[in-house]
Amino acid sequence: MMDFRRGRKREEPEINLIPFIDVLLVVLIFLMVSTTYSKFTELQITLPTAEAEKQAEKPFEINVTVDAKGNYTVNNTPVAFTSVAGLAQDMKNAARTPEGQVVASPVIIVNADQFAMHQMVINVLEAARVAGYDKLTFAAQTGAAK
Repeated sequence: MMDFRRGRKREEPEINLIPFIDVLLVVLIFLMVSTTYSKFTELQITLPTAEAEKQAEKPFEINVTVDAKGNYTVNNTPVAFTSVAGLAQDMKNAARTPEGQVVASPVIIVNADQFAMHQMVINVLEAARVAGYDKLTFAAQTGAAK
């Protein structure tokens, strides 16, 4: 027979934590006994390094200047422009070191006045091609025309 009366107080379930604590202590003791611990005084870390390729020496440069009046200079020496081949020969002559050795691939620096005619710069580029020089860089002068 079932008792359906109201007001009867149910008993709260009881949770016994003592066996749970016993199991935890046994696992903890097992871990303490079976695990070996070592103390590191320092960690050995190999950090990455980077090194750039060092350039042995400054490249040989030939400065070709073109001014607004139509004058060419090669390494601060005035050159009379007669033809592209003549300018190429002047560049080849400037490609000699003080010891007399010919530099195979110098850097040609074209330094043109902002008022210089474009054809004059084209002449320098063509002369560099005829001379066999393929390393070119440009600089611009922004001074007033004289």
